[in-house]
Amino acid sequence: MIVIADDITGAAEIAGIAFTKGEQVRLVCSSSVGCDNIAANGTTVVATDTRSMSEDEAIGETRRIASAISHQPSPIFKKTDSALRGHVVAELTALMEITGYQRAVYLPANPSKERIIRDGVYYINQVPIHETAFSYDPEFPAKTSVLKERFTDAEAKGIIMPDAENEEDIRRIITQYKDGKTIFAGAADLFSELIDMECERFKKSIVKHSISISQSKNSTLILCGSTQSKVLDLGIPIAPMPLEIYDGAEDLILWNTSEYTKTYSLILTMPYTHRTGKDAAVHLRTMMAHQTKKLVAIHCPEHLIIEGGATAWATLQELGWTEFTITAQIAPGVVQMRATNGTLVTLKPGSYPWGGLF
Repeated sequence: MIVIADDITGAAEIAGIAFTKGEQVRLVCSSSVGCDNIAANGTTVVATDTRSMSEDEAIGETRRIASAISHQPSPIFKKTDSALRGHVVAELTALMEITGYQRAVYLPANPSKERIIRDGVYYINQVPIHETAFSYDPEFPAKTSVLKERFTDAEAKGIIMPDAENEEDIRRIITQYKDGKTIFAGAADLFSELIDMECERFKKSIVKHSISISQSKNSTLILCGSTQSKVLDLGIPIAPMPLEIYDGAEDLILWNTSEYTKTYSLILTMPYTHRTGKDAAVHLRTMMAHQTKKLVAIHCPEHLIIEGGATAWATLQELGWTEFTITAQIAPGVVQMRATNGTLVTLKPGSYPWGGLF
C-alpha cells in the first residue's frame, strides 16, 4: 500500500501502525520521492508538508506526488488530520484527477481517541470540535463542527463524508465502498481497519518501550515545537526560545544553547503562545529548524525527538534527512525510525500525549 500524508507526524503514525501489523515499512519525504524508493511490497508512506502550504501549493505538490506513484499497482490511502485541518478537498480532488479514482471516502473520525462523527457533526470527547482548543488553531481554526459546513464543496467533488462512532462503523464503511474505484482518506483508525481488511497477515504486538531520558548516557536533542507542548522535566538542560526570536527576530545568537556543548543533550522549547497566524507559525518552525541544524553541526545526537508535525518537517528538511526505516511504535502516534546516518528519530504529533516515551 502507498500512503500519502499531509504532515510528517501523521506519516509516522501510519508507518507505526503498518509496522505493528507485520508490514515492511519505509517512510520517504516527498522531496525525495521517486520510482526508485517506492517499495513494490509492504507499505511506503510518503510524508508531505502540504498542510503547511497554501492551497495552490498543496494541489501542485499532490499532483506531482500522484504522478510519481501512478504507475504502482498498490492501493493508495490519503492520511489526513483527525482534527479536520489541512486542504482536504483540494488535495483529494487533485489525487483523484491524477490516479483515476472516481470518488473518495473522507473519514477523519478516530473513535479510539474519542473523536467521532455523529449526524454529520465532529466531536472530541463528546464536545463539538469548534468548542475545543482547535478553534484557536493558527492555520485551520475550527469555526464549525458540521462537516458539510467545514467542507462545503466536498459532495460536489465526489467526496463522501459518513458518520462513524466506533470500529464497527468504520468496518461497515470500508465494506460498503471498497470497490477499487474509491480512495479512502482519513485518520489512523480508518487506516488500521483498512489494512486489516486488505490482507490477513501475522500481527505483531505493539512494540512499546519506556525510555528514561534522564538516566540515559546517550546524547539526546528534544524539540518541543507544538503550541500544545507540555513542560518536560527530564533532567536535561532546557533552552527556551527567547522572546525576541519568538516575536520575529531571526538572530540565533540571542538563543542561549551553550549547555549543549557540555552534555550534548538539550530541550528546545517555545514558552509563549501569544502569536497566531500563518507568518508566525512559519517563523517559529523555521527558527527551531535553523537552531537544530546549528546544534547538529556541533554534535549529531544519537536520538532526536521532535514534537509537532510542522516543526518536524521543517527540521528534517533543514537537516537533509529524507528517508527512514521504522523501528518501533512507542504509543499510538509516537513512532521511532532510523535515519540513513544512524540517528534514531522519534516523532510525536503535537496534540497527542507522550505515551510511554517518558
